[in-house]
Formats: sequence, structure tokens, C-alpha cells
Amino acid sequence: MDKSAITSALVSRLVAEQFPQWADLPVRPVAVDGWDNTTFRLGDDLSVRLPSGEQYVQQVGKEHRWLPVLAGHLPLPIPEPLAKGVPGCGFDRPWSVYRWLDGDIATAGRVSDVVRFAADLAELLAALYRADVAGGPPPGAHNFFRGGSLAFYDGQTRAAIAALGGEVDTEGATAVWEAALHAPWHGSPVWVHGDVATGNLLVRDGRLCAVIDFGCCAVGDPACDTVIAWTFLSGAARRLFRSSLPVDEGTWVRGRGWALWKALVTLVAALRDDPDDACETKRVIGEILADRETARA
Repeated sequence: MDKSAITSALVSRLVAEQFPQWADLPVRPVAVDGWDNTTFRLGDDLSVRLPSGEQYVQQVGKEHRWLPVLAGHLPLPIPEPLAKGVPGCGFDRPWSVYRWLDGDIATAGRVSDVVRFAADLAELLAALYRADVAGGPPPGAHNFFRGGSLAFYDGQTRAAIAALGGEVDTEGATAVWEAALHAPWHGSPVWVHGDVATGNLLVRDGRLCAVIDFGCCAVGDPACDTVIAWTFLSGAARRLFRSSLPVDEGTWVRGRGWALWKALVTLVAALRDDPDDACETKRVIGEILADRETARA
């Protein structure tokens, strides 16, 4: 089923059929939706989350298994799964009902103090990294290898660099990428969120208030969780975020690699499909390359 076919009417039928206690609650789309899942508000206190493709199905059971465990270790709220639905009404994937979390997607205009935001985020991630990893899932197809080796994306990244000649500093990008590939990881595996992006960070009254979407979580290398340092943070906020995270220099170098991989493949797609959308991604690439030069100085 295509994402566009996942509608409020379909969700209403699924809820009425499988969870009649909530059948009378109105269903409406959320204001800002994601790509991996389609989310709806169910009444005032609940949400419904449905995988938008087969490649995201494994994340449903993983979140139901591990979110209640991780919640007890973290200083801020994370999604609380309340019920797991099964395929039905023409929808052929499992799906979830969660407790609704209030807050708005983090943007520069909504964050009142970005340095404090960076500190709060680092505190949450540090707490996540202290959580017991016993039995936790290793990186794999279920989370697109977040927390695993960057070598998985080596071919894709080098192809993107080759395609972007004249658009970015390809020599600098290659240097950042190769440094990331060769930066050793000496730590023990930890829980990683896997997609620490502004779309998964909620703010209220200007402050970070919740973290959502743990579909890419796994037990592995925390480097992938540093990407927001270049996509959203800068200056004093980036420096505080870096100094507050319990990671070594190699993790930071690999983090630049994760950020660069995503920005490069995003830019290739943007230049092909919507060139007007490419400016922000070029800015991010510039931040990554400049940060490497600063570190070398």
C-alpha cells in the first residue's frame, strides 16, 4: 500500500475493528508527518503510527519491546506504546497506538536558547548510552545500519561525491569520508537513537521536551547520533554538545562521516528533483567541511 493510501478513514476502520474502546475517537492527520511512518492523532491523548513501507515493519515490534525499557533511563519523555495492531482493512502491516506527546518540532524559531537545547539533548543521549544493552538489537536492515559501520555506505557515498563535481568541494568531502572510515571505535556498544534530527525532537516553551521516533534505534556505535551537530547546531551550542557527550574524538570524526553521507545523497536527489531545495543541504555540507578544517588547525 502506498503512503498516500494510508488515510484517516483507513485508520478509523482499523481502530474500530481491533480496538473498539477507541472507536468513537476522531482521527486526523498530524500537522508534520514523517516518511518512514504515517501518523495520525486519535482523540486528544493518543496517536496511531503506521509503517509507510515494508522496510519499516521490523521497527514496530522493536519499539514495543524496547521503548518501555528505555523510558525508565531517560530524563525526558519518549513514545509510550499502548497497543499493537495487526494487518487488516486492506492494510498489510502491523501498526501501533501510542500515547500522544505534546510539543512542536524543533526549529530555530521555536528554540529559545540553542545552547541550553544542546545541553538538554546531550544529557538525554548520555543517559541513553548508560542504559543496559543486554538483549538489544545490533545494527542491521531494521534500522538501515545506524550504529554500525560506515563502510556499508561507502559505495553510495563515493558515487554521490563523483556526481557532485562542481557543486561541492569533492576533494574535501572525500577527505572527510575517508577519515571517518578509518577512525577507530574503541568503546563498548551502547543504545543509539539512530535518527537524532529536528523532526524527532519536540520543544515546548522554547525547550526540548521529548524525543520521538526510535525506529532506527539499536545497540552499537553512537557516532550516528552526533549528526545534529552540523545540521542544526553551531558555534557555542555545537561545542557544548560535543564536550557534554561521553564520546571520544574518533566518534566525532565518524559522526562527520554520517552527516556527510546523508547530506551528499540528499543533495544528489535535490539537484535532480527540486534544485531550489538544495541550498540548505549545501550549507550543511559546508558546515561539515569547515568543522574538519577547524579541528585540524
